[in-house]
Amino acid sequence: MKRRAAFLALGALTVAAAVTGGVLFLGGGDDAGASGRGGDLPPATTAVVRTDLVQSRTVDGKLDFAQRRVVKSAVEGTVTVAASEGRTLTRGQALYELNDKPVTLLYGPVPMFREMKVGDRGSDVLQLERNLRDLGYGAGVYVDVRYDEGTAAAVERWQKSLNRDGTGRVGKGDVVFQPGQVKVAAADAALADSVGPGDAVLTIASTKPVVRAELEQSDGALTSSGTKVDVILPSGRTAPGRVAGTVRPEEPAAGGGAAAQEGITVEVVLNGGADAVSGEDVKAPLSVKFVSEARRGVLAVPVEAVVALRGERGGYGLQVVRGTTSTMVRVETGMTADGLIEVSGPELREGMKVGVAKS
Repeated sequence: MKRRAAFLALGALTVAAAVTGGVLFLGGGDDAGASGRGGDLPPATTAVVRTDLVQSRTVDGKLDFAQRRVVKSAVEGTVTVAASEGRTLTRGQALYELNDKPVTLLYGPVPMFREMKVGDRGSDVLQLERNLRDLGYGAGVYVDVRYDEGTAAAVERWQKSLNRDGTGRVGKGDVVFQPGQVKVAAADAALADSVGPGDAVLTIASTKPVVRAELEQSDGALTSSGTKVDVILPSGRTAPGRVAGTVRPEEPAAGGGAAAQEGITVEVVLNGGADAVSGEDVKAPLSVKFVSEARRGVLAVPVEAVVALRGERGGYGLQVVRGTTSTMVRVETGMTADGLIEVSGPELREGMKVGVAKS
């Protein structure tokens, strides 16, 4: 009679399962191996399924471009043609115009730090000569670290093509060196603005699209480089990507508090690159789903099906139902996600019926 009473209480003991912060709370139950019939059956059953379990967190994000940096004026002047926001610029094109003269984009890692003229030597001269050659003005230029008469003649031909005075010298305010083609992210100086040395004229970025999203400090594990994400784009399409790392948050607006700095800003690269965001509204909000853990093809049941076993061995079990009989089977538990919990054990099979509380 005592044994029968214990099984009648089993259904109530299997409930009270919940997942909060990765901790599973379960009710109590009898030890594994016990069996019952008829009235000992649970009020309801569910099947053991084989599925993928994924723990994730979804936050808001926005499309952007990698490697944002500010371009500052090297000389004093008036902006006569402002930067065109959103435009992609390549070698030889003007970033903007100052005093009716173009400030030209050239490729190279060395910044423009001096006027270059005949007699100068250095790596900046070498990269200038490479650009002259690649722009089609390399006739008579020996590409090396020396700025000679041949270099000056090539510079003069190039200057005249830009409607500039053919001086044969390249001034600090004439060119901007960048590693490659750039996208204009923002025009910091408007038409007719007066700028001086060190004043911001425009903000540029690489042409590589990225997604920026802000996580809380408690989500630090999701910021690891290589963490997989799914980006739900403004159009509703899903684009897979991965975390490239964290970036310095943008400066808060004037009067803003320190709260804007409390989160962690992560940069996500898309597997499809620029093609992944083709035709998307870059100013529209989107969602980023961070996958913190995934278990593929595991056996799982609803969390409320798991029973905390009493006795010397303790652990967890499932009430397996076969026809008009039931048996308590000991199982090992794993990760939980979306109301399901991973279970395993030598007696467990996909499709088995197990007891749950009646909904």
